[in-house]
Order: sequence, then C-alpha cells, then structure tokens
Amino acid sequence: MKKNSFLIIHILLLLLFICMPKNIYAETIFKDNFQNPSQWKFISDDVMGGLSTGSVVYETSKGGSIALLSGNVTIENNGGFIQIRRDLSKINLDKAKFIKVIVKGNNEKYFIHLRTNGMFLPWQYYKSEFITSNGFSEIVLPISEFERSGYPLAKKISPKNIVAIGLVAIGRNHQAELYVKEVSFVE
Repeated sequence: MKKNSFLIIHILLLLLFICMPKNIYAETIFKDNFQNPSQWKFISDDVMGGLSTGSVVYETSKGGSIALLSGNVTIENNGGFIQIRRDLSKINLDKAKFIKVIVKGNNEKYFIHLRTNGMFLPWQYYKSEFITSNGFSEIVLPISEFERSGYPLAKKISPKNIVAIGLVAIGRNHQAELYVKEVSFVE
C-alpha cells in the first residue's frame, strides 16, 4: 500500500509538472509599469486629419502606477485611432516570445501594435487584439501570432527587430477607456 501511494504521488506530480503552462517559468526580458511616463507618447489620428480626441493620464497609488488611455475614437474624416507608444529601440528583445499586459477597461476591443526597424510608413505595424473587462486581468499574447498590417511586411515578426510598442484604440466609433498597469516582454 505504501509503495502504491508513493508511486501515485510521483505520477500526479509528474502530470502536474507536464500540464503546467510553459510560460509560468518564463523570464521577463523587459517590463514597464509606468514609473517613468515620459517614455510614453500619446498619438492620435489628427496627425493625418482625423477627428479622434483623447489623452493619457498617469495615476500613482499604493498599488503602483497606471496609464489611462481615454477618448473618443471616430472614423470621421479618414481617422479612427488614439494610442500611447513607447520606443524600444535600445532594448534587446531577441529572446522575447510573448507580450504580457495587465489591463482593465470598458469591455471594448483594443490592440497592441509593434513596429520594427524596417518600417518607414506610419500605417505599418504588426497587431494583436485583446478585450478588456471591468477588473484588471493579465493577458498574454504570443509574438508569433501578431498579424502584419499589410504588404510588403514580412508575414511574421522577428522580436529582434521590434523598435516600438503601442497600445491602441482603433478602427471604429467608440469611447476608449483603457487602464494599463504593466507591459512586459517575456521568454
């Protein structure tokens, strides 16, 4: 009986180890939790004649710093986006496999846009979408699943070429309200 219990415990531990999410052991390569908000820049479609309005506000509390991207996104006059963007050109992201964000919002769809060193036009990016909820949640997005915005970009993004990240409300008329606690790149 004692041998069987010992064997069963070992088998259960082995199964637990095998079934655990692989990214639980992931190493964080880069993490931004908005302690230095000057590294983020607000951009709207007014750079191309659009009429979307918005802002980013940084709040600090005992739980840390939070960025709040909010505003009115409208596709009127060929517009349709607001975003906050951070330069990553001096960060080595060669080994990055996932992007992790801790966010909450107004149950709307938002996007992460990645720009690479080979992009020259402002409408070029790789994108992945996520939907917010009323409470903070951790969202993990595989970099390999980001989609290109169009031709002539390579079908898949190479993490070593990433030079900027944007958190974006885009593409339809809606009110944006995206709270962001953390943005991380992990192995």
